[in-house]
Amino acid sequence: MTTVPNTHTVLPADVVLSRDRVEPGSVNIPVGEFPGTASVTSVLADEVSTQLFGTFNQALAEKDYEAVSSLFHENCYWRDHLALSWDLHTWKGQEQISKILSAGCCLTKFEIDRSSAFRAPHKGPIDGIGVVQGIESFITFTTDIGTGRGVVRLAEKDNQWKIFTLFTTLCELKGHEEPLNDRRPRGVEHGGTPNRENWQDRRTTEINFDKKNPAVLIIGAGQGGLTSAARLKMLNIDALVIDSEDCIGDNWRRRYHQLVLHDPVWYDHMPYLSFPSSWPVFTPKDKLAEFFESYAKLLELNVWTRTTLTSSSWDESKKQWTITLKRMEDGVTTTRTLYPRHIIQATGHSGEKKFPAIKGIENFKGERICHSSEFSGARPASKAKAAVVVGSCNSGHDIAQDFYEKGYNVTMVQRSSTCVVSSESVTEIGLKRLYGENGPPVEDADLLVWGMPSELFKAQQIKLTAAQNHHDAKTLEGLEKVGFKMDMGPDNAGMYLKYFQRGGGYYIDVGASQLIIDGKIKIKQGQEISEVLAHGLRFGDGSQLDADEIVFATGYENMRSQARLIFGNEVADRIGEVWGFDQEGEMRSIWRPSGHPGFWFMGGNLALCRYYSRILALQIKAEEEGITAEGNK
Repeated sequence: MTTVPNTHTVLPADVVLSRDRVEPGSVNIPVGEFPGTASVTSVLADEVSTQLFGTFNQALAEKDYEAVSSLFHENCYWRDHLALSWDLHTWKGQEQISKILSAGCCLTKFEIDRSSAFRAPHKGPIDGIGVVQGIESFITFTTDIGTGRGVVRLAEKDNQWKIFTLFTTLCELKGHEEPLNDRRPRGVEHGGTPNRENWQDRRTTEINFDKKNPAVLIIGAGQGGLTSAARLKMLNIDALVIDSEDCIGDNWRRRYHQLVLHDPVWYDHMPYLSFPSSWPVFTPKDKLAEFFESYAKLLELNVWTRTTLTSSSWDESKKQWTITLKRMEDGVTTTRTLYPRHIIQATGHSGEKKFPAIKGIENFKGERICHSSEFSGARPASKAKAAVVVGSCNSGHDIAQDFYEKGYNVTMVQRSSTCVVSSESVTEIGLKRLYGENGPPVEDADLLVWGMPSELFKAQQIKLTAAQNHHDAKTLEGLEKVGFKMDMGPDNAGMYLKYFQRGGGYYIDVGASQLIIDGKIKIKQGQEISEVLAHGLRFGDGSQLDADEIVFATGYENMRSQARLIFGNEVADRIGEVWGFDQEGEMRSIWRPSGHPGFWFMGGNLALCRYYSRILALQIKAEEEGITAEGNK
């Protein structure tokens, strides 16, 4: 996640101006040569954009890709999601852009989007942190196979306007447009057809997959699985979602009692059905579960609950899976074999839970010892009781706070450092301009967010983190005084870089930090657990903690580990590393080819699922229609 700062400030001292590729530990922002653009007006912005893209389109038509690349600044970026190839890429520099286009280009025309003042060309920050002002506008484009949207940011150099960043993301395939608005189905057939079915007849046949197989089998009915199914439904792809839970949403209902989403509602909208305008800013877990159930019903998604995958195999010659499912329905267990062409693992962006193997764990005599994923909530303490929470990220803090509120003597074991940011800083500083009550349409906000190259995103987050730390200074100073160890994310780039690089390691403060500062939640820092005792823990320094309950909020393995558990080594060994940046700054193996044919990963928070579910569904639709990677060059 990335946002545009609300203020314009100078570059941080540790930002390196370089043309090197992005690496997880580096920041490369080649914008030092750009002059100011104080004289830019809306009229001039429109004139400049119109002229530049007129020249751009002419060069495209003539297949003069050297001329196209010359319209870019020498230190430029082109981030592309599916428009130029069936993958996710960020290309940097004129030479690389010319090389990519010359290898085969299906782009045919760009147009400036003037459908709203927000989208039309205007003066704005173009470097991600507000140092450099230029011209920003939304665009639409066509290719040989479809249409898309994007964002362009122009910079002035030597009295010439050049493209600094260009973002293109494919939105629709020609002939396979989503049935929305004036393309919506009629929903009725009037007379003349003997034995015609009504809506319920058709829906029952569809969800049971009578006499046919789904093209796509989706494992998991959380936000990843449901948004993927919704996107595929709109592309007329038969998809079946399976989940072992009793009801849709139970994966949220079963989590700890006090769980509430830490992201605000404006950031969390789902495709096709936004949350109502009366929805609370922060969504309680059970309320989200109810919405998930309603979402599946209203969009007519095919979901089988109480269903598990018992065996799977991939036929390379047929490009087809053989999947055996066990399903419990109306008290009867049935077995069904299906032959989908695609599998989407949507079991969460994390994999198997991390539960450390510690000496003596089987000897614990207290009331409960479990992983945070199994923690249903603290029970009111009728007498003095002690709880230990191992882990200091979101779940660890929430669980420790829950124990404290139920009357426990609570200690949090912090083994490494944690990035801490207040909920108010996230909502009011990080998100408000794009994802707020009066923000732009959420799909416009998404284009600005995901259209930001990762190098610029990182520099933006460094500046944003500094602003949030200033806002949270009192809390951070208080935590430091009581021995809570903190970090500011990779290269001081904050929470979201930590999320994208390792999937965790942070806490969005909703109250537990003050409890730690006040000594109401105690901290045991920097010591590994050497042994679980009958009624507590022993640490490497020889110290001990008494505990009636112990919860390990120790996170999860990579998604690949879950694939290995479900589908076996033969599948998992062909899959690349999942999550974290590749060398171009795109995420590895998720929402894109995984390394195994017909196998896809889907996961992330609600905002990620909203955007990348379309990216994933378009790739599957293209394969189903025979639109190959070669056809998109």
